[in-house]
Amino acid sequence: MRVVQEDERTVPTAPRPAPSPAGRWRPWVTAPVRAVREAPRKPMWIAGALAAVSLFGYALARHLIGTGMVDMIVYRAEGDAVVHHLDLYGLRVTAANLPATYPPFAALLFVPTTWFSVSFLRVAVTGGNVALLALAALFSFRLTDWPRRELRPVGVVLAAGLGVWLEPVYTDLRYGQINLLLLCLVLWDLNVSRERGWKGVGIGIAAGMKLTPGLFAVYLLVTGRIRAAVTAGATFLATFAVSALVLPDASKGFWTKYLYDSSRVGRTDIVDNQSLRGIVARFEQVHVPGPEAALPVAVIAVAGLAVAALLWRDNHRLPRAEAWGACCTAVTALLVSPISWTHHWVWCVPLLVLLAAEADHERTRPAAVRRRRWRPIFVLTLLGFCSFGMWLVPHVGIVNLRLSLVQQLPAGLYVWIGLCFLTVAAMRVRGRRSAVGRPVVPQPRTASRTPRPLVAPRTSAEQSLPGERHTPVVR
Repeated sequence: MRVVQEDERTVPTAPRPAPSPAGRWRPWVTAPVRAVREAPRKPMWIAGALAAVSLFGYALARHLIGTGMVDMIVYRAEGDAVVHHLDLYGLRVTAANLPATYPPFAALLFVPTTWFSVSFLRVAVTGGNVALLALAALFSFRLTDWPRRELRPVGVVLAAGLGVWLEPVYTDLRYGQINLLLLCLVLWDLNVSRERGWKGVGIGIAAGMKLTPGLFAVYLLVTGRIRAAVTAGATFLATFAVSALVLPDASKGFWTKYLYDSSRVGRTDIVDNQSLRGIVARFEQVHVPGPEAALPVAVIAVAGLAVAALLWRDNHRLPRAEAWGACCTAVTALLVSPISWTHHWVWCVPLLVLLAAEADHERTRPAAVRRRRWRPIFVLTLLGFCSFGMWLVPHVGIVNLRLSLVQQLPAGLYVWIGLCFLTVAAMRVRGRRSAVGRPVVPQPRTASRTPRPLVAPRTSAEQSLPGERHTPVVR
């Protein structure tokens, strides 16, 4: 009996070794390579050729036009001010005397730029922004769950190669801005599963670098993702604490004085500013609009967040609900911000991906209910962001305050696009809710005429005596 018990004992096995750090990061390297290998060969080659030609044309145009990447130089000067303990918000850089405008936490992140020359940074920042453009496209594809997984590498290559001609992206690259980095942080965060404990960290870091992405924490809150919203808020407070510890004087000056001085950022009335306050300033022909500008800003802020929340809450009926909610939140933030430069509108990348997904989904619907509406919306939006429309009107000096009514339309092009997008999103919520319970394919309509009687009239020969029963003839 004892021998049998010993034979039935489980043979002890050696414990498995813990995965090495290299093994944890290996999927991040192998997954893109595997995705490219699994992509269709011919579309991938065509996309690569188009992207290469487009990027070569962009490099040539940039060389001929010339660009100083002034914002990148400001970032480098901010990092240098941190290293050498200079007055961060008292510095002035380039011939335009540009000041530092971001929170102190951003200046801490700019310290590594001081390790390299400006010439090297121009090349590195441009290449890095093109890579971030590709990453933003990938995150947008995942958020919309479009196109098919094997086609996404093709879309990423096309977006990185052709997306440089979108005016917000082109201007972002020209100035050496960080908007594509902020875009990727927010999109990555929105793609994180709700169950993950670190959901909200990306939004908190983006808000610590630039305050506008903080509206996404409010979006998480109003959509019921309390833990993610709290995580975003805690991360933002951590960035504040770090900057207050390292740069106490600069932190005090920013949060008590410089944050409320919009003149440090730039003039409100110029066409570069694609926000509601910019539109009001140009219509009123003033440099800074009065309190009357607060009413449309408040209305759009409440309406935009309400539409975004309704879109997300309808995710059981509405496909791509998270993408719709995210784009509505981004557009709302850009509209209500006191100043939204054209390169802040790099959110056109996920917005165009979303509209393209809707257009492609529309093509697959039954012919009886198919409406060709998303294709023209996508095409018009794409043309708007590629048109450079605001630069076609006079925009130097005082002429910003002398624009005619016709010139006001291209001067505020992105504002009109944003308002139209929010309107379409609100109509989509209303249409989805009213369509609940309707058949997928509408029933054929009957002709509007007097219905024929179901019982045939009786002739005189068929007249019967009172009380006699006859079976009616049904036609």
